[in-house]
Amino acid sequence: MAKSQGRIPIPGRLRDAIFNGFNRAYIHVKVDPDEYLRRVQRAHGLPIQSFRDMFFVPQETLDNLADQTISPSMELAVLDGAGLGIGRFLPVVPDMGLLSAIVVRLLQKLSLLYGFEYSTDEELVTFWLAAASAAGMDLGREFIEKQAVERVVPRIMERVAVKMGAEVAERWSARLIPLLSSAIGGGLNYYFVREWGRRAKQHFREKHRALRAQMAFAGSQQLTAQIPHPEQNN
Repeated sequence: MAKSQGRIPIPGRLRDAIFNGFNRAYIHVKVDPDEYLRRVQRAHGLPIQSFRDMFFVPQETLDNLADQTISPSMELAVLDGAGLGIGRFLPVVPDMGLLSAIVVRLLQKLSLLYGFEYSTDEELVTFWLAAASAAGMDLGREFIEKQAVERVVPRIMERVAVKMGAEVAERWSARLIPLLSSAIGGGLNYYFVREWGRRAKQHFREKHRALRAQMAFAGSQQLTAQIPHPEQNN
C-alpha cells in the first residue's frame, strides 16, 4: 500500500494541472509586449520602434538575445524545482502552475524577439502552434482550418498539456525520493525548460528566417522594377 501512495499522479491530473496552469499564466502573468519592448530597447540599445522591426536586426543578434532569454528561465525553473521539491512525495501537480507560467512567458518573449506579436486572434493561434512545436508536435493546417478560432486555442493547449504531462511523468519520477527531490527536481526543471526553450527558439528562428527571405525577395523585386530597361533610354 505504501508503494502505491508514492506513485506519480495519473496522467489526467497532470494534464489538468498543466492546462489550468497555461490558462492562468496566459491571463494573469503574460508578457506585456509594450513593456517588454521598452525593456529590450533599454537593455540592448536596439533601434526598434516595434517588434516587427526585429526583421531588420542582424540574425546573430536575435539568436544571442534568444539564448540570453532562455537562460534566466532555466535558472528560475531550478529555484522552482528545488524549493518546492523538498521532502515531498508528490510535488509534480502543485508546482505545475509556476512551471507552466515560466514556459508560457518564455515562449511569449521568444515570439516577440523574433518579430511575432500575438495581439490578434490569428496571431494568438500562431503562438500556441509554436507552443505545440516546442512540445515536439506538428498539428498541421488541417487542425486549424476545421475549427473556429475560439475553439482552436483551448484544443491546442489541451494537446500541449497532454504532451507536457507525459514528459513530466517520464522525467520526474526521481522526485518521489524525498531526500533527493530538491536537487533532482531543480535539475530536471532546468533541463525541461532548456529543451522546450531550445525547440521554441528553433521554431521561431526558422519562421523568422523564412519571412525575412520573403521580405528581401519582395524588396529586390521592387527595386528591379524601378530600374529603367535599356529600350526606355532610347
